[in-house]
Amino acid sequence: MSGANGRLAGKVAVITGGASGMGLATVRRFVGEGARVVVGDLQAEPGAALARELGPDVTFQLTDVSREADVAALVERAVAEYGRLDCMFNNAGYGGVGGTVTEIDLGDAYRRAVDVLFTGVLAGIKHAARVMQAQGSGSIINTASVAGLRAGYGPHVYSAMKSAVISITRSAAVELGEFGIRVNAICPGFIATAIFANARNWNYATKMRFSAELEALEGTASPIRRVGRGQDIADMALFLASDESTFVTGQQHVVDGGLTAGALREPGRRSAVEELADRIESGRDPV
Repeated sequence: MSGANGRLAGKVAVITGGASGMGLATVRRFVGEGARVVVGDLQAEPGAALARELGPDVTFQLTDVSREADVAALVERAVAEYGRLDCMFNNAGYGGVGGTVTEIDLGDAYRRAVDVLFTGVLAGIKHAARVMQAQGSGSIINTASVAGLRAGYGPHVYSAMKSAVISITRSAAVELGEFGIRVNAICPGFIATAIFANARNWNYATKMRFSAELEALEGTASPIRRVGRGQDIADMALFLASDESTFVTGQQHVVDGGLTAGALREPGRRSAVEELADRIESGRDPV
């Protein structure tokens, strides 16, 4: 399936959270451009099915990015299977713990949010950099968010951790540049993924249905009047993983349809996303 003359021909990538959403779109994009990819995800069967579908260019490993040992093992798997590591895409995440600042649960739910949203990214940078330093090259990409740039786009802890991802991206870029390693962040805006289902306890098929229907919604809060797609993030990740970006590092690349340039949503109006999630949850068909 790999393109011999593709933009990532001969390159090896690790993508966390690669079994669904933006990660899945990026796996498909990278393989189509000639890369071999190791996918890390907690969704075991969808991940294994993806590897079966795409063949020898894709390896799946069950991974919980909140555990440093899992992230280290994922990097080791890439080197063992394919001999090198050219791109580490620290993409796995979820909405984290919610609540107002006076109500946030600072117990286990909080600690898991921090570990998944920030510590997992740091572990990915740490273990990928060790391999890439020996090679003298590599691209590390971290999924941040517009919520890390401005208030009001996500829960408090999620937003704070995404700000931290942007910060560690910059500081790691400064340290690792002398080794030929680039470190960049992608800040998605409103992208059609199951993260907008507000932590509903759905199975994989329902999440995929929600994401597909979300893509079809007309009009969003961004100046570009469509919902963002996983493919939009995959395209940016492709640029950052390729040799076209060898002088680009320490940056946050916003992919949001212009959302942060000026929101268009009417204050207090219930969003079409919330209405869609409620309809799927209740089993109601559209009228």
